[in-house]
Amino acid sequence: MSFLIGENMVGGYGGADILKGCTIAVDQGEIAVIVGPNGAGKSTAMKAMLGMLPLKSGQVKLKDNDITSLTPQARIAKGIAFVPQTNNVFVSMSVRENLEMGAFLRDDDFSQTIDQVFELFPILAEKQKQLAGELSGGQRQQVAVARALMSQPSVLMLDEPTAGVSPIVMDELFERILEVRQTGVAILMVEQNARQALNIADKGYVLVIGENRHTDTGQALLANPEVRRSFLGG
Repeated sequence: MSFLIGENMVGGYGGADILKGCTIAVDQGEIAVIVGPNGAGKSTAMKAMLGMLPLKSGQVKLKDNDITSLTPQARIAKGIAFVPQTNNVFVSMSVRENLEMGAFLRDDDFSQTIDQVFELFPILAEKQKQLAGELSGGQRQQVAVARALMSQPSVLMLDEPTAGVSPIVMDELFERILEVRQTGVAILMVEQNARQALNIADKGYVLVIGENRHTDTGQALLANPEVRRSFLGG
């Protein structure tokens, strides 16, 4: 049984269904990546699993418990953290203040978690007093991921974490994400950089018009001639 799973999800915005029965799952200590063409429903599937999109049918389970009817806030309280693609840091706050905001649901001493986050993201320790709005795009993304980790989530959802950053910064972000996986967190990620994302993925889902087209390990999808031809540029 998967740690988090959205099964046979059908839903959309308004009258049209964007999701047409797709299933997405991730286990603890695993990176699952959702890839596919524009308009395939990648981010929509993730948002449905977070509760930001009501499903017409299907269900979402966390640790084998049905959470389909829970609000996004209730799912976050159960251990799911979400990093949106844009507007994901408080630009007028310092790096450290951003991290402290990530612990707003906690009522314990989170100083040890800040130390752990600084160990994962050394550049943030250096720049902890700097305003997040003054950082580079890649550093802001690190702040966003680090802030999400402050809640000590069991599941981390990342929506296009490498959007708009250079290839070098993308590689560094993926290195950090691999390190987060080593802590046992389940990571579900939507990525446009499909080849690079599948290269670090334990599991990959190729969505096309809201349906599962291919599901396999990241390496198997990279080696699949049809996936390479249709989605990876040959």
